[in-house]
Amino acid sequence: MSEKIKVFIDGNTGTTGLRINERLCGRDDTLLFVLPEEKRRDPDARIKAILECDVAFLCLPDEVARETVLAADSMEADTIIIDTSTAHRISPGWAYGFPELGDVFVQKTKNSRRIAVPGCHASGFIALVYPLIEAGVLSKDALLSCFSLTGYSGGGKKMIAEYEEQNRDVSLSSPRIYALTQTHKHLPEMTSITGLENAPVFCPIVDDYYCGMAVTVPLFSANIHGYSIDDLRNIYREKYSPTSEGVVRYVCEDEISSGGFISANALAGRDLMLISVLGNSDRITLCAVYDNLGKGASGAAIQCLNIATGKKATKGLLL
Repeated sequence: MSEKIKVFIDGNTGTTGLRINERLCGRDDTLLFVLPEEKRRDPDARIKAILECDVAFLCLPDEVARETVLAADSMEADTIIIDTSTAHRISPGWAYGFPELGDVFVQKTKNSRRIAVPGCHASGFIALVYPLIEAGVLSKDALLSCFSLTGYSGGGKKMIAEYEEQNRDVSLSSPRIYALTQTHKHLPEMTSITGLENAPVFCPIVDDYYCGMAVTVPLFSANIHGYSIDDLRNIYREKYSPTSEGVVRYVCEDEISSGGFISANALAGRDLMLISVLGNSDRITLCAVYDNLGKGASGAAIQCLNIATGKKATKGLLL
């Protein structure tokens, strides 16, 4: 790899691509390659750019991402491809770019030429559930639920335009529940990566603010096989130490809330994720707060770039 990492962002006008571009522009170790506007949708020009770069970010719809990877593979591209779409998150041979989960995830990200960036909702759920299954607190056949609140930027340019339209529909001024059929596209990775045998009952909600997420997983004491709420806190404290290079941090209740409230946009514009355990000895709420465009998308993608190219994992991130 050359002294400067040559990077191509395929889909650099969407919310994820724009944030990646913003984070990389100020770095002295990367050289951004940009296609002229008339070539931006040209498949041949895009593949040529991927072949000529060290690292390519795919910020594309799922089907286009699949077609792009197939084309790159057919040409035996040695480029590191970091896909931010849903297309390859549980595909064989792909690294799942969540290094805080453990050394296996770090090494796969470091050594793979194909890396999938976790989904925004999935990131919070997996960060909360994976350590408890790993520690034996939760069994793989556990029946869980998940409530996830996101800003409207998670819906992409079309949804952003709807929310920012001057004469928008009044329904956009209130929280809106979606994925009502329990078939949300993040469910496969939420089960596969954690090892759960049953998909959780998942309730995602989009609200009238630009970016930020709050993901919660409720538990009864009967769910956790004799462990206490303090045991859970200690598991997260050890897993997500603030002294590590990871961007997931365990914090106490007063560090994640203000006046008894948790704001989903508290980390808007940043790449950090905060984890906390709330509630009492009978009823417990696991909570993750982060930016859906940060650790939920672009920040996680840049973290993958850093690890794959031998840089400090947090280089260029806003924590």
